[in-house]
Amino acid sequence: MGSATTICSDKTGTLTLNQMTVVEAYVGRKKITSPEDNSQFSVVVSSLLHEGIAQNTSGSVFPSKGGGDIEVSGSPTEKAILHWGIKLGMNFDVIRSESTVLKVSPFNSEKKRGGLALKRPNSEVLVHWKGAAELVLASCAGYLDSNGSRQSIENDKMFFKEAIDDMAARSLRCVAIAYRSHEMDKVPTDEEQLSQWNVPDDDLVLLAIVGIKDPCRPGVKDAVRVCTNAGVKVRMVTGDNIQTAKAIAMECGILASDADVGEHHVIEGKTFRELSEKERELVAPKISVMGRSSPNDKLLLVQALRKGGEVVAVTGDGTNDAPALHEADIGLSMGISGTEVAKESSDIIILDDNFASVVKVVRWGRSVYANIQKFIQFQLTVNVAALVINVVAAISAGDVPLNAVQLLWVNLIMDTLGALALATEPPTDHLMKRSPVGRRSDTKPDTGRLPGLVRSVGDFWEPLITNIMWRNLIVQALYQVTVLLVLNFFGKGILNLDHDSQEHANKLKNTLVFNAFVFCQIFNEFNARKPDQMNVFSGITKNRLFVGIVGATFVLQILIIEFLGHFFSTVRLNWSLWLISLVIGIIGWPLAMVGKLIPVPKTPFAKIFIKPYQRCIAARSA
Repeated sequence: MGSATTICSDKTGTLTLNQMTVVEAYVGRKKITSPEDNSQFSVVVSSLLHEGIAQNTSGSVFPSKGGGDIEVSGSPTEKAILHWGIKLGMNFDVIRSESTVLKVSPFNSEKKRGGLALKRPNSEVLVHWKGAAELVLASCAGYLDSNGSRQSIENDKMFFKEAIDDMAARSLRCVAIAYRSHEMDKVPTDEEQLSQWNVPDDDLVLLAIVGIKDPCRPGVKDAVRVCTNAGVKVRMVTGDNIQTAKAIAMECGILASDADVGEHHVIEGKTFRELSEKERELVAPKISVMGRSSPNDKLLLVQALRKGGEVVAVTGDGTNDAPALHEADIGLSMGISGTEVAKESSDIIILDDNFASVVKVVRWGRSVYANIQKFIQFQLTVNVAALVINVVAAISAGDVPLNAVQLLWVNLIMDTLGALALATEPPTDHLMKRSPVGRRSDTKPDTGRLPGLVRSVGDFWEPLITNIMWRNLIVQALYQVTVLLVLNFFGKGILNLDHDSQEHANKLKNTLVFNAFVFCQIFNEFNARKPDQMNVFSGITKNRLFVGIVGATFVLQILIIEFLGHFFSTVRLNWSLWLISLVIGIIGWPLAMVGKLIPVPKTPFAKIFIKPYQRCIAARSA
């Protein structure tokens, strides 16, 4: 997740609060500014609206207990419309008991609408439809005006389209409610035939168009801005009207202004779906908002982005989102509104369904990746220095200054205590100012799922050991190797030990080399905290474990030298030699600052060194 270059996010419940309310309605050509006021339209319209809302729904209304508010269940859109119906005076249980449902055509994300056929007590058959306003409107042949009279819609279709666009531009979700009558003798009586029968969806009569407000979550705009500054592009993929999607995207900061809405920046799912595979790969990186999209459109977008080298994170909550969640590099399902299928297909579950939490995941992902790099830099410095010192000393003098027990203690500092100290570094704002690592352009994305978030290092642009890390490592290793080899070969003369016995002089010299080497690692642990920053002490008080481990290592080193000489083959040091060890270690701090002034190329060293080899191979094959 720390390497994500783009996040494809749902709108409802992730970028918005998922608290929907009907705030505007059109009944006929009349705009109802106070949607709960049913005195502005006739009893005929009111009766049909009550029936359409109560019957054509997957939600339910439960009577209040103890004088409390009425409880409404269902999807957020269903709940908003049911609440509106209750305010209009709808009696949910009575209306549902007055008619018999013949066939239900459930809402799905492909059709963007749902309907049913029902039989009234007088044997009259009515069909009710509800769904995406512009799609339902396209199937309407007429509309009921506020007086309950049927009018032809041909001359007024443009009016209704403009009304939909106006509401959508104000980030309202537009839902149309329509009905039609149907002949009883055309309804199959046989159960098998009835199950195959399609509920008629043509020649509809428009009853109302409602505008539903779902406000943006507090903090979403800031979270989107953080992602943008971090080089992570946020894309909104929603089933809403393209104008609604565009308005919400501007409200959330995904689109800065109308100037950002160039070709392909805002696109409909159908348009994207109809492109060829090559065209989708070209268009996908430009997309900021996809409206009227189906789960399959989201899957196609993810596939196109991954083929283009993006590391894709996808949010989803429905069962139909499972393929896209599975296909993405990181699948993020919603803990509150998400289905079990979506959760099973995802890598991470966002417990509060909040986009700001997705940004926290990016932040922590980058922190984990950075902490691994910090530890590797620290570990390699220790290994290189210890290896060079012992090998050079063994070859030239036949003796090693660091014995096996001492190296075991160094390994304990490096592998256990060092890892614990550096791995627990908390995320910082600096991490969100870097560009994401990204995927190699010459590597095909891995279509198989790997457990957790771990991908092969070869999948990414930047190698795990960066040029900055190599620079820091070389500077510190060269310093440590130079100083400690000088002490090893010329230590007796420097410390005036020529008059001491050979055995004591060697032990004292080796003890100083060992002590100085450990102090170098203790102080270099601070340098490893901030590989690319001058101030290595920034935020150090926030990581008490780091301070505790460094302090414990320091104390243990004193105990080893002063009291455990028999086990470590060391002798006690006087205060001047302790001071020398301390100074040798502390010099690593200013040296690291000077080293960070050395510029490094952006191209990884591995690529620079491998180019001559590649040219040689190419020349031979030619």
